[in-house]
Amino acid sequence: MKIAIIGLGDIAKKAYLPVLSQKEGIELVLCTRNAATLNELARKYKIKESVQTVDELLQKNITAAFVSTATEAHFETAEKLLMNGIHVYIDKPISMNVKETKRIVNLSKESGKIAMVGFNRRYIPKVNELRKKGKASLILMQKNRFASPDSIRRFVVEDFIHVVDTLRFLMNTTVLDVKVEYLKTGNMLDHLVIQLIGDGCTALGIMNRNGGVTEEIIEYNAGHDKYVVNSLVETTHFHNKEVSISKFGDWEPTLFKRGFYQLVDHFIECVEHNKTPDPSIEDSLLTHEICERIVTYIEAGSGK
Repeated sequence: MKIAIIGLGDIAKKAYLPVLSQKEGIELVLCTRNAATLNELARKYKIKESVQTVDELLQKNITAAFVSTATEAHFETAEKLLMNGIHVYIDKPISMNVKETKRIVNLSKESGKIAMVGFNRRYIPKVNELRKKGKASLILMQKNRFASPDSIRRFVVEDFIHVVDTLRFLMNTTVLDVKVEYLKTGNMLDHLVIQLIGDGCTALGIMNRNGGVTEEIIEYNAGHDKYVVNSLVETTHFHNKEVSISKFGDWEPTLFKRGFYQLVDHFIECVEHNKTPDPSIEDSLLTHEICERIVTYIEAGSGK
């Protein structure tokens, strides 16, 4: 199978190239406008074919593509690929514009080609295994950054979208309502707190991008057991006065711990066997729509 990687920025270099270059039965094609980067990575990973534009790529008879461009180019790139009969994996978000996101969802249906969004936290072992611990009644997720406030839409749709999607995944039920609190300084968003309400489950999502530390913590409460996943790699289980800690083995690769091997394998399997990916593109749209709802609320200054 011939697969392209479009856009060779940090995530492609750190995750997709190392994972895909190790897979047997895959012929890679690289695509980026930066000729120096293209030549360097093609040489490093011994990749024979590389191009600088998507139009050139369409002549290479590829089956699928990983769209890892700047967010602003996701929509145009994915749209062109789907219209030319190519399956697409898209880094989150699909687009900063929810109308464009819906266009990709509809185009995937119309073309009969797979579109999947790279929500890797669903495939992180320490996160994924939480759903096997029983139905949660209360979930708390914090994804904080050191001194990095941002514009409202970029804060929510580019970064906080991971929190929304992970909470939806762990709730494993329909989100019935969304409540929002936030703090702005001028046009910059400092922190955001949301409450997702489902049947028998409440999920709290917190992001402080103007705080003192970069961290990611998930608390999962199921019955009389509480599980805390720290930095996505370590789980502490609390049951009354008993405490136990679960960690990865020393030799487990980082990209396995962060779900990229599993995510890439799943997308390729779906392409090979014409299966609906998990999450489906329709499910990923729900996450994007909640983010748009949050942005609209903040921009309107509701409740302030």
